Amino acid sequence: MTSVEEANKLKAEGNAYLKQHQFEEAIEAYTRAIALDPRNPIFFSNRAQVHIKLENFGLAIQDCDDAIAIDPEFIKAYYRKGVSQMAILQTKQARDNFKRVLNHLPNDKATLDNYNRCISLLKKEAFEKAIAGEDQVSVLDSINYDNIQVEKTWGGPELEIRAKKVDGEVVVDLQGVDVSYLKYMIQLFKDGGKLPKKHVFAIVAKVTEILKRESTMVEVSLNHTKKAIVDEIVGGDKITIVGDTHGQFYDLLNIFDKFGHVSHHHLYLFNGDFVDRGSWGCEVALYLYVLKILYPKAVFINRGNHETVDMNRTYGFADECDAKYSRKVFDAFTESFGALPLATLVNKEYLVMHGGLFSKDDVKLSDIKAFNRLPKHGSTQPPKEGIAMELLWTDPQETNGRAPSKRGIGMQFGPDITERFCLNNKIRKVVRSHEVRMGGVETEQKGRLITVFSAPDYCDSTGNLGGVVHLQENPSYDPAKDDGEGYRKVDDDNCPWLLTTETFEASPHPNIKPMAYSKGGFGF
Repeated sequence: MTSVEEANKLKAEGNAYLKQHQFEEAIEAYTRAIALDPRNPIFFSNRAQVHIKLENFGLAIQDCDDAIAIDPEFIKAYYRKGVSQMAILQTKQARDNFKRVLNHLPNDKATLDNYNRCISLLKKEAFEKAIAGEDQVSVLDSINYDNIQVEKTWGGPELEIRAKKVDGEVVVDLQGVDVSYLKYMIQLFKDGGKLPKKHVFAIVAKVTEILKRESTMVEVSLNHTKKAIVDEIVGGDKITIVGDTHGQFYDLLNIFDKFGHVSHHHLYLFNGDFVDRGSWGCEVALYLYVLKILYPKAVFINRGNHETVDMNRTYGFADECDAKYSRKVFDAFTESFGALPLATLVNKEYLVMHGGLFSKDDVKLSDIKAFNRLPKHGSTQPPKEGIAMELLWTDPQETNGRAPSKRGIGMQFGPDITERFCLNNKIRKVVRSHEVRMGGVETEQKGRLITVFSAPDYCDSTGNLGGVVHLQENPSYDPAKDDGEGYRKVDDDNCPWLLTTETFEASPHPNIKPMAYSKGGFGF
């Protein structure tokens, strides 16, 4: 068999792996094919498609560029490059590549949908830049609850909602959101129903008030029978850290059924990306928000890179809000996302953020806490560089040092970066989310870093497990043996806290596909 024949055989194997969602195996097969026949653009283009599935958009763009360099008329590579650029918010470049495809295939529906979505996004971006110098008007402060009628079809609990100005800010007095309301809401969502818009606005407004009172880096510790704790928030016997849930409402229900419901004894920390992709983003967000109202000192929510307006417009949440409620409801959620903390320090030893660490070695915990995520003037959308962006976007790598991100946005950091950060800040571990892990939870970088991802069978196609991380008091802890230097040891038998992980499979759900409400047809 010639090298070309062998390469084509490997391509066929890669195609089969891709159809079976065995993405790493597919990449290996295409890579071996490229080594045997490096002048075939199809191999690069096919590998780019796998990178898109894995959300490694930077690597996908590189493969598309290699395919185009071999054959400048290879249209599929331009399409996949456009998809990758759109995913990392390089909207102008994506538009240009879709336009090139349309010059050859003017009636291709997927390309036309994506091209039109790019045009729409660019118009919105231009409008927002035009008004950027003006003071931002609060959507939540502009709502007149007396003028909003509860839908006649509503047969659930009534809420008492009153808004008043306190020190120049609108404060919502919300009565009636209790455990019985939560239970009714859950069943309503399972039956395919919706909350009244008046209730949605009030819930989002009340949560935003609560979130604004929290620090950019929340500090919370559990009760400990052998150790005195001084912290912003102390309470509970156990905290469960949940990674990305991405609008997978039925899997969120399963998390509580499997690992325990929120209480003053059992705290929960949701580590961002609870909307987009899945088609129950509204339901997940409202569930978490009602929990935050009921248990403000037992439920904590970090911001993820998908709690941002550009990502919501691209990955479905904006269109989902339009379809289920209204564009003004989306604007209200956007305002609430801006109030979400960017990190949580648990038990003074575990830093939890959605993305990862930083492009500079001198970042301190105090820098995170001091970051002004709520400027009086200007946008609460995270900037394109700096601490906030990196907390939401960066990823770990196996090799030391730093490198450009395989996503095409942010960067990657190695085990040495994490080790220095932990030692400099006297913490034991970094816990983050942001990436699919097939086993749900993965301990990485010599034990210093844990990735937790809680959306099993992500997008109904990945086949991964979901996972959670638990922290609670270590019954074997001996204060007499604690020299205060435990953070230097990644895993210390005398650690005050016991860290465990658990995994779970995807739950059955109604036959509604991911991004079912997206108008742009953008998806993978």
